[in-house]
Amino acid sequence: MGKRLTKIYTRTGDDGTTGMANGTRVAKDDLLVHAIGEIDELNSQLAVLACHVPDGFIEDVRIIQNELFNVGAELSLGAAMLRQEHVDLLEQSLDVLNQSLPPLKEFILPGGGLAASHCHVARAVCRRAERSLVGLDKQAALNKHLMAYINRLSDYLFVLARAISQQQGEDEIYWQSERLKNSTPKS
Repeated sequence: MGKRLTKIYTRTGDDGTTGMANGTRVAKDDLLVHAIGEIDELNSQLAVLACHVPDGFIEDVRIIQNELFNVGAELSLGAAMLRQEHVDLLEQSLDVLNQSLPPLKEFILPGGGLAASHCHVARAVCRRAERSLVGLDKQAALNKHLMAYINRLSDYLFVLARAISQQQGEDEIYWQSERLKNSTPKS
């Protein structure tokens, strides 16, 4: 970090703009700012997850948090930071987690214990961030590796939730689709 913040408030955003790392100012309701904010929210949700996740998963969560800081920096600077190797490492981690899990035969509902539930919230936030990035990509092409990383991350978080549930001996909650067919509306 080149400059250390000695004061947190600057009053420069009182006009509805915020400063980017490259020195430009952007409206706070710009798609870029939305995307950066959603990446920050995802990172914060991962911090909550790290408070509840079993010890064997903490290091992976922290690595992802650092990568998300790189995503935010890339968006703010306008310079590519994520590369194919970041996507590859995430895919390899996903494959390792998935090896020990039983195949899915039905959709599962978010749940499976406290840590897994936090993981599902992080997955949902990741999907929202991805939607913002897709919109932003339509305005100005984003790094394809950044886009792939965020897409893969939501998959990883889904599988991580399942792995956490399994390790903690929690049952996954299956969608009861047949229940809807057999139920009658209450009058």
